[in-house]
Amino acid sequence: MNIRALFIDMDGTLLTSSNEISQRNVETINRLTNQGVKVFLATGRQYEITAPYHRLLGLKAPMICLNGASIHDGFTGSVIQMNPVVLDEAYFHRVTNEITCNIIVHTTDGLYCNKTCKEIDEWTRESKDPPRYIGDLRHVDHRNVLKYSVRTGYHGSHMSHLFSDVADVINWKDGFEIVAPGVSKWAAINEISTNSKQLKSIQLLDRGKWAPKTFEAIQNLIEEYGVDSPGYDSEKNHM
Repeated sequence: MNIRALFIDMDGTLLTSSNEISQRNVETINRLTNQGVKVFLATGRQYEITAPYHRLLGLKAPMICLNGASIHDGFTGSVIQMNPVVLDEAYFHRVTNEITCNIIVHTTDGLYCNKTCKEIDEWTRESKDPPRYIGDLRHVDHRNVLKYSVRTGYHGSHMSHLFSDVADVINWKDGFEIVAPGVSKWAAINEISTNSKQLKSIQLLDRGKWAPKTFEAIQNLIEEYGVDSPGYDSEKNHM
């Protein structure tokens, strides 16, 4: 297969456990870009903590951030596309205030949280851009929310269903995330590929399992462009 583009997840895939890019990965990506392959970062991270790695690798392609909630220009960092999520804020805070949790609100103008943590401190170190606000989020008028992250310390399915009728939820072992309906990395990849007729057969490099919606999205691309199925097995972990 003639590879024209590679979409790479960051945490647990591109990055080591210490949030660094191994020399082997740097050399591999450089070799690909020198051969004309477009390399995209597709991550759950906010733009401010994606861009430093994008610059380090010398990439030019757009960045897919916040699991597809925003796409940023690879040269200027300006927003090409964004999909804000709209929630009943009073209901959200009433539900989350009933438990002990860390709430991170990702917006177009930065990050808001009810308290800091090791992860946020690491993000600040990487981006040199601290949270816009730390404290009681009921007192903040934040606009254009792209993603809510709720860290409860246990699997997200215990609470995420309370929001699944108005938004898409992503469950993690220590909480859950809320994004606008239809938002995903693959929806963003689909948008980019639609605008680039050179990108017809696409693979996402990610250590996690592909969700059913992800598998459905890639099959839709295959049907649209008439590309033979890559034989993807949705039950298999891809490295």
